[in-house]
Amino acid sequence: MNQNNRNMNQQHQKQQMSNVNGQQQQRPMGHQGHKQSPQMNKPRPQQQAYRPEGGAEGPTELKATFSLLLKPGEKTYTQRCRLFIGNLPNDISDEEFKKLFAKYGEPSEVFINKNKGFGFIRLESRALAEIAKAELDDTPMKGRPLRVRFATHSAALSIKNLSPFVSNELLEEAFSQFGMVERAVVIVGDRGNSTCKGLVEFASKHAARKALDRCNEGVFLLTSSPRPVVVEPLEQYDDEDGLPEKLAQKNPRYQKEREEPPRFARPGTFEFEYSKRWKSLDEMEKQQRKQVEVNMREAREKLESEMDDAFHEHQATLLRQDLLRRQEELRRMEEMHSQEMLKRKEMQIRQEEERRRREEEMIHKREVEEQMRRQREEKYRGMGNFMENRDRDMRMNQGGAMGLADMPFGSPNQKFPMGGLGFEGQQGGMGGPSPGGMMPNEMRNERFPQGGPRGMGPGNPGFGRGREEFDGPAKKPRF
Repeated sequence: MNQNNRNMNQQHQKQQMSNVNGQQQQRPMGHQGHKQSPQMNKPRPQQQAYRPEGGAEGPTELKATFSLLLKPGEKTYTQRCRLFIGNLPNDISDEEFKKLFAKYGEPSEVFINKNKGFGFIRLESRALAEIAKAELDDTPMKGRPLRVRFATHSAALSIKNLSPFVSNELLEEAFSQFGMVERAVVIVGDRGNSTCKGLVEFASKHAARKALDRCNEGVFLLTSSPRPVVVEPLEQYDDEDGLPEKLAQKNPRYQKEREEPPRFARPGTFEFEYSKRWKSLDEMEKQQRKQVEVNMREAREKLESEMDDAFHEHQATLLRQDLLRRQEELRRMEEMHSQEMLKRKEMQIRQEEERRRREEEMIHKREVEEQMRRQREEKYRGMGNFMENRDRDMRMNQGGAMGLADMPFGSPNQKFPMGGLGFEGQQGGMGGPSPGGMMPNEMRNERFPQGGPRGMGPGNPGFGRGREEFDGPAKKPRF
């Protein structure tokens, strides 16, 4: 009776889904003011829907608009869209299996094990997979009812010890470094508060295994607080279909357990006594679990308090280290500044010594120049006296050669004998020339020719200049 009612409900549900699909396909898409999305306009392959055996040709079921079945941000062809199909005929072909799911879109994965009679198929979205499961479950195919279920996710991980401030996006971003993430969800309570638990579904088993190993071997932090996450394989449960009566194992113990209908035990009976003991055991388990939860909560609070204290101490230690580092840098800068000042002072001392040395050299050079100037003045003064004596002798020679042999020649202290000049026979006066001698005028004219370029007679313009040059008041030479 129950089985017949269940079959009638499933057929009624299939008929409603077919009517909805037909209405969505026949709805006009070209109304004014309505923009068609590119994804809705994308052409999709039209395939015939599967029709059970033995039936006459009926109206063909139309395909649904698949873009309307995708949630915002939902990824396509994930493992959540993967269906398990059991109780398949052994002689089913790949074409028949694909035609069975033709109206639900183009699949990305098709696998059939003909020997064991099961297969897998992956559709575009979770909504399409749910529709296909609702329509094809318990559908007869070649005399065998199909069994359609969602396949278990082989790359899903359970995440525990999450911070209350971790969101779905942060969880997905954190685990994306291990591989492509299909879905990341933080589990919340009835009020939307985080339960500090979550799940992550990867696209491949390799990525899930990598994340599990890395997080268990190391310490993986998602926030600034040192609270590592705990990663475990996700335990798969089927809380949608459960265990229907037709799938229960009909063994002898099943028959024995199902002899009595559901009832309340009467007090004082055997089953009532042992039922109370079962309830006592369950109460003890609850109390122990509650005590464990209390102990764990206290341990967490204590750990958080110690973590806060240690964090403040760590921050203080970092500040002290930073202060010491700054003091060390300041001391090093002061040393560098003192060294720089010492270098500058030494440079100033060297510059002062160099300046003094140059001044001494200049003074010494000036003294040497003054001494040389004095020597030149004395030399020129001696030359001036010599020229003065020579001019006087020349003026004396203009009057004649009287007493020439006895007159001094040169300086007053120098006397030259005039015997070699032919003046020995002259006794003074203007006597005639002696034989072999020379007259004074002739001697003068021979030694100082008149009118020549180097003459010194009265006809020369420079005659008498030497006396004018050295007869001044101070008698300074002209250079």
